[in-house]
Amino acid sequence: WFALGLVLATALIVIQRYVFGYASTKLAESVIYMHAGLFLFASASTLLQGGHVRVDVFFARMSARGRAWVDLLGTYLALIPMSALILWSSTGYLNSTWRILESSRESDGLAFVFLLKTAIPVFAILMILQGASMAARAAMTLANQPSPALPDTIEGEV
Repeated sequence: WFALGLVLATALIVIQRYVFGYASTKLAESVIYMHAGLFLFASASTLLQGGHVRVDVFFARMSARGRAWVDLLGTYLALIPMSALILWSSTGYLNSTWRILESSRESDGLAFVFLLKTAIPVFAILMILQGASMAARAAMTLANQPSPALPDTIEGEV
């Protein structure tokens, strides 16, 4: 929905600016909010679907156990520590932005900067949770246990 909103808002901005000579700060800032929401809130789902960038030259040729080792080590050595660092480093400014209910620097801008900044630690939490799920699935593969099936829409069956 963020992607659709992003396309519509951008088209509206272009039409307003070049056809009517009008610019809306709120609409322009909403594009920033939707762009951030699109990437921050969809990252964990993209990880679940295997859509994040990885070096598939080696990964695709590995056995299921080899891929499980890469997923398990990558999760505990990179994903969870980096997400924890993002979560830890965002708490200071998050507290201050909520304390003052920070709004746009522009007088006619959106009054929700504090919500936009809240998306950062939410992103980190979602990534940690998805990483834990991914690590558990990899551990089950390494233990020769069957992994629970992914939802049908994730595996490509609609």
